[in-house]
Amino acid sequence: MTNKVELLAPAGSLSKLKYAIEYGADAVYIGGEEFSLRVAAKNFSNAEIKEGIDYAHARGKKVYITANIIPHNEDLKAFPEFVKEVNSMGADAIIVSDLGAFSIVREVAPNMEIHISTQANNTNYMSAKMWYKLGAKRVVLARDLSFKEIEEIRSKIEPDQELECFVHGAMCVSYSGRCLLSNYLTHRDANKGACSHPCRWKYYLMEEKRPGEYMPVFENDRGTFLYNSKDLCMVEHIPDLIKSGISSFKIEGRVKNELYVATVVSAYRRAIDAYYADPENFCVEPDILEELEKVSHREYTTGFYYNKPDENNQLYTSNTYIQDYTIAGVVLDYDANTKIATVEQRNRFFRGEKLELLSPAKKSFAFNADYMTDENGADIDVAPHPQMIVKLKIESDVIPFSIIRKENN
Repeated sequence: MTNKVELLAPAGSLSKLKYAIEYGADAVYIGGEEFSLRVAAKNFSNAEIKEGIDYAHARGKKVYITANIIPHNEDLKAFPEFVKEVNSMGADAIIVSDLGAFSIVREVAPNMEIHISTQANNTNYMSAKMWYKLGAKRVVLARDLSFKEIEEIRSKIEPDQELECFVHGAMCVSYSGRCLLSNYLTHRDANKGACSHPCRWKYYLMEEKRPGEYMPVFENDRGTFLYNSKDLCMVEHIPDLIKSGISSFKIEGRVKNELYVATVVSAYRRAIDAYYADPENFCVEPDILEELEKVSHREYTTGFYYNKPDENNQLYTSNTYIQDYTIAGVVLDYDANTKIATVEQRNRFFRGEKLELLSPAKKSFAFNADYMTDENGADIDVAPHPQMIVKLKIESDVIPFSIIRKENN
């Protein structure tokens, strides 16, 4: 089967870019230090953008540059030079949401591929057709669309126009990210990448003539979280996603860590490959679902794909993530003869503790840290210091970019 769907992963830093690619992403989307909608991510300097592009291209993968803020006049001054630079570095596409920014790209880099961000509120086939006529290769559809709507859009646009949709990650309370709550309450503009996530806060109701008397909106004495959506997860619905005509499956999460990126990308990679290997008998292996439960997440939902979300798609009692596992360390080296892995610590762990190893293209497995030394070979009972070097014995062969995680107590 040809023309496989693209798996598109978030990369909030150069390190995350490498993990995303090694764990099976076909492409990554990254942001520079300006013009990107994720100021909370470390983002990329120009030198890192070039290194990331070269790293991806050497492995046959693509890099898309996010420049999808809703720009004001001041934001446009430096934009032409930024476009020229990323184009000269070999970026595979640039993602924009604004017509003015789009026109600048067409003027200063006429051969650069352009993708239209979900921030542009792409909800119908006429807007998709118009962006294509203007020169856009791909449209990232709004999260607010059903399969029926996506299939209709697909049927009415040009065959070579691409559609990209989010399949996993956080959902916004507002219209595909166009939210003013943050700006109003904290003076941090979500439309320029500085969202303070007030949709996750706890809210009470106060009647005008009863100042100071706070009443729960829902029958819960801790209050309720009115706008707090569950996270999107479509890994069990790969056949429907592919049959709808989506070209690229997008994972949300540029501010998430390497463990999140590696786990989610690996899970979707395995599911997508399983579908193409045997479409008629596709099913998601239970351990793939278990993997997605081990990353930091809220309860999962299928969003708008099958029907309009109702009260069951919101979380009313908590704004915290389910976070049962933590990254304990990353593997820097492995000696196949001695079975000793050299690990850089990320969170404290102890001798004898049960740990799990996550590796590219392999199922995760558990082991006990019974053999544990410092970098000089001296026995230790705990690895307490961030980035300290630890030696662990792992009987199964370990490959580069493996991650060690631990269950939270």
